[in-house]
Amino acid sequence: MAIVYLDVLQINQFYQYIYFHAQPCEEIFLFCVQDPNEDTEWNEILRDFGILPPKEEPEDETEEMVSHSQKEAMVKPYEKMNLAQLKEAEDEFDEEDIKAIETYREKRLQEWKALRKKQKFGELREISGNQYVNEVTNAEKDLWVIIHLYRSSVPMCLLVNQHLSLIARKFPETKFVKAIVNSCIQHYHDNCLPTIFVYKNGQIEGKFIGIIECGGLNLKLEELEWKLSKVGAIQTDLEENPKKGIADMMASSIRNISIYDSDSSNSDNDGK
Repeated sequence: MAIVYLDVLQINQFYQYIYFHAQPCEEIFLFCVQDPNEDTEWNEILRDFGILPPKEEPEDETEEMVSHSQKEAMVKPYEKMNLAQLKEAEDEFDEEDIKAIETYREKRLQEWKALRKKQKFGELREISGNQYVNEVTNAEKDLWVIIHLYRSSVPMCLLVNQHLSLIARKFPETKFVKAIVNSCIQHYHDNCLPTIFVYKNGQIEGKFIGIIECGGLNLKLEELEWKLSKVGAIQTDLEENPKKGIADMMASSIRNISIYDSDSSNSDNDGK
């Protein structure tokens, strides 16, 4: 229920309209209306005297649709097309549009090439020894290639393969491959596994040979990612070495042991 407050002048005008002659009251008069937007004669009378505000007009859906259509018409049709559709429809455009299309096509082509290059890999692929030269050494210019030489009988190799698979998804612009070591190097000793080589332009830019260099038996995913980023093969978002805290604790423990041994030695000498 809407509440309308009438002042003295409005009451006078209202009374005159309904032919009810009475002395105007000097206080605020409270008048109730069920629905101020309802189409009734009573509400029209109140609107005529300014007691009710003008009726709210419903939104014109047709006008809104026309406005939307006009905005869509301002967008050039070629801006909604892919490269194949542009090729098919190029006869339908005028000279000015054709020039704009050429610029637009070139922009889309460069974006497509950049996306393809960035998302070219994204997985850890298995290769054989006879593919090593083509896939790794002679890979395309400026491409980072990471190869893991492994044996499935070595547990640490399986862990490294698991981590590299996840890292390859995160950094699809870098090429990740793995190969059974016997297919690449004959009589390679297990003590040298896992072996990770990092190549760029046919040169080895980094290498991790054996369990210790690869990060130890408890190697974490982030630790391996950090190692590869330090070589330059990937651009990690890690801000510091995940193993730094552990290394600091070990260094601190070694220092404490050294101090304790030194104090014990001095005490023994003093006793003598």
